[in-house]
Amino acid sequence: MSTKPDELNQRIGARVRLERESLGWSLTELAARSGVSRAMVHKVERGDCSPTATLLARLSGAFGLSMSELIARAEMRAGRLLRQADQPVWTDPQSGYVRRHVSPASDMPLDLVHISLPPGAVVAMPAAAYVARRQLIWSLSGSLVFIEGDTRHVLDAGDCLALGPPADCLFKNETASACTYAVAVLKSSRG
Repeated sequence: MSTKPDELNQRIGARVRLERESLGWSLTELAARSGVSRAMVHKVERGDCSPTATLLARLSGAFGLSMSELIARAEMRAGRLLRQADQPVWTDPQSGYVRRHVSPASDMPLDLVHISLPPGAVVAMPAAAYVARRQLIWSLSGSLVFIEGDTRHVLDAGDCLALGPPADCLFKNETASACTYAVAVLKSSRG
């Protein structure tokens, strides 16, 4: 899928607006629930900015969705097979984090995401991104530091971590090489 970054930002913005409106929320209410300024929510909805991973996590958490679900709803086509060329890819403009949604759109209760974290990158995710869902992080290459509340985990290639109760988290690459990992997210029951 050769979706251009501006086109993906437009689709994400439209999806944020659709989610907000389907709940009957105003811009002000979404801003209050997500901790994102009303002006920034408005810019995201118009597709006027490239939202960061942290910002998308805050918005999706307010909706009771994972970031995976929000982006998938913006970009995914139906079908049981999702070829690599058609997998939605999103790059965090702040950290350079590259996120590829691997699992096809389906009624299965699981999303699978592949992430590449550049050397020295840090991505913060608020606890709201983890409420009412279970996740596993599977390190595929390199070394990932995952800080979950006050607990620091170092995951090397092949290591797999089940996330605990929702807490503010940091994904860090403290090395000089990219690290890659997969995140398996048990979808929420919200439809």
